[in-house]
Formats: sequence, C-alpha cells, structure tokens
Amino acid sequence: MSLALVWAQTADGVIGRDGTLPWHLPEDLARFRRLTAGHAVVMGRRTWESLPERMRPLPDRRNVVLSRDPAYHAAGAQVCPSLEAALELVGADEELWVIGGAALFAETITRADRLEVTDVDLDVPGDTYAPLVDPVRWRPVGVDGAQPLEADGPGEAALDAGPWLVSRTGTRYRFRSYARADASGTPGTGAVA
Repeated sequence: MSLALVWAQTADGVIGRDGTLPWHLPEDLARFRRLTAGHAVVMGRRTWESLPERMRPLPDRRNVVLSRDPAYHAAGAQVCPSLEAALELVGADEELWVIGGAALFAETITRADRLEVTDVDLDVPGDTYAPLVDPVRWRPVGVDGAQPLEADGPGEAALDAGPWLVSRTGTRYRFRSYARADASGTPGTGAVA
C-alpha cells in the first residue's frame, strides 16, 4: 500500500481556522482532485464535517472517516474506529491519501511514502497546523510537480526553494513534493503492510 499525505499551509504552518481553510485557492483544489481521484482518502471526523455538504462524499474517491464513536454515520463514506482499521479496510493494493486533520497528519507522517504540500503565501491566523517536514526523513523531489531540487546530501536541500505561482485569486502559492528518505538520504519505502 502506498500512503501519502496532502495539505496546504502558510509559512507558519497554518492549515485551518475554525474548521475551514482560511483561503480559497482554486489551483490547489484542482491539484488535490488530480492527486486523489480514483483513490481512497482517509480523514478525521472533523475534517469530514468541515467539507461542504454538497461535496460529501468527495466524488470519484473512496471516502474513509475515522471516528471512535461506534454510532457515528457519515453518509457515502465508510467509518473506521482507527487508522489500523482503515488501512485494513482499504487493503494492500490501494493508494491511500491522508487529507486531514492535524492529529491524523501527525499520526501518519512517519509511516507515509510521499508528501504533497502546497505553500500558500499568506499571513493568516489559524488554530490548526501542519506537521513539521523533517529534512532528515523527507527529501524534496520537486517544486510544482516538475522541477527537481538540488541537494548536496540528506536534509541539505532548501525546503523553501522554488518559484511562486500566482492564483487567479491573486494569492501566491507553490506545490512541493517530498519522498521518504532512508538513513542514507535516498528514497526509501514507508510502505504500510
């Protein structure tokens, strides 16, 4: 199984405020759809409930919601009591995308194979934060999906390198991709059994 995380963040690591995204970035939403379409997405209950009702379940994806409440129902999604149960449900052959929230990102980042991060060039207050991307565990492999980054050794690439793009909303952003690195700094596998 491939396990990947996807999120958008400010330079301060803000990913949310009051249960919503504190920005609107159509290009990021389009990338999110491209990355996750046809795959399973797993999210916490609060992330599920933060989605607009018209978008639940997320179309063209197998939606899995984590909740410890055995009576919790998420129309159009499968509910699991734990990450382990979700991994078992999805199975070894499927690509699984973790889409939030912060607690689930923190629980899964050490097990993931891949990170897809959108940097949003805004200074906004928030109450929910992205996990830290450890440069020893993660190797930047591209900005905006195409440009490889230069690195002299593990963790030495500039994690903030790359050009900014401008959204049709006027907000600057960039897409960064990371691959898991083993102890030698080469891509490794975080495959989940």
